[in-house]
Amino acid sequence: MVQGCEKLHANQLTASRAPQVSYQSSPNLAANVLAAFRFNSNPSAQEDARVLEVALAPLAGDAHEIWTVDSEVISGHEGDLRWSRGGGWLFCALEADERIQGGPEGAARHAYAALARFIRQQPECHVQRLWNYLGGINRGEGDDERYKHFCHGRAVGMGDWLAGGFPAATAIGHHAGEHLLQVYLLAGSSPGCRVENPRQISAWEYPRQYGRTPPTFSRATVLCTGDALAISGTASVIGHATVHEGEVVAQLDETLRNLDALLASGGLPEGFDHRSPLKVYVRHAEHAALIHQTLARRLPGVPLLLLHGDICRADLLLEIDGWRYATASAG
Repeated sequence: MVQGCEKLHANQLTASRAPQVSYQSSPNLAANVLAAFRFNSNPSAQEDARVLEVALAPLAGDAHEIWTVDSEVISGHEGDLRWSRGGGWLFCALEADERIQGGPEGAARHAYAALARFIRQQPECHVQRLWNYLGGINRGEGDDERYKHFCHGRAVGMGDWLAGGFPAATAIGHHAGEHLLQVYLLAGSSPGCRVENPRQISAWEYPRQYGRTPPTFSRATVLCTGDALAISGTASVIGHATVHEGEVVAQLDETLRNLDALLASGGLPEGFDHRSPLKVYVRHAEHAALIHQTLARRLPGVPLLLLHGDICRADLLLEIDGWRYATASAG
């Protein structure tokens, strides 16, 4: 891995295939690692710009997520923003402190404005996928809920940055303190194809009950290389409404139906297998064993990582995001 802003080679600007995502028991920081995520409840700052400790405690599965690409990676820092690039892909992450930025709305506004300024100037300027982790996501009533403040700040900070189409995204609540907002993304040198779920209303068209500013994400993105579907946080929602409130297995079943619908909409093969690493966010840790057992039976061979996190709606018990590759991984 090379630090700094060295001259880019041509094969670092044109992606030939999607980043290969895997879950591992220990970190792998080879030269072609674009990003490495360590999931734990007490994150600490990492010197390597490619490494981000995510404030979610693992409940089952290997707790390191590794993205590899088809060339050597270079990386660096720009202020409080970290980045790495290689193989035609760009990883970028930013952590914001609500105590400095003025709550969840100010932190989201700051983070998205900073990301927009940086990404607009890069060759890999087309965002394919976003992740957001914030503390106390469900605290507050009505329009004062922290998630709704985050959504408004995100939209303001974003401005017209993603006006051409919102990428796939996840927003989950962590338990590491309400001051910490973590945002990271994957971008490429050409646009991906946004995918919606015919069973659900597009998030940006949600009715007023979900806040003054609706969430801004698509249900999935077919990456610009056309060989992988990046799946947004997906839960037990039909239309715009939560279904099976309080029933964890029923919510899991509905979530799987929504995932199947996304595969069909994105033109990917039916079903999930070893090419389909999935992250499962679990609100109540005591549900983890049941969820894991059910998924292992329903989706044999699928790499699973269960994380302890709150879902953006208080009546949702779990959410799943992940990847579906069109062909088997070559590495």
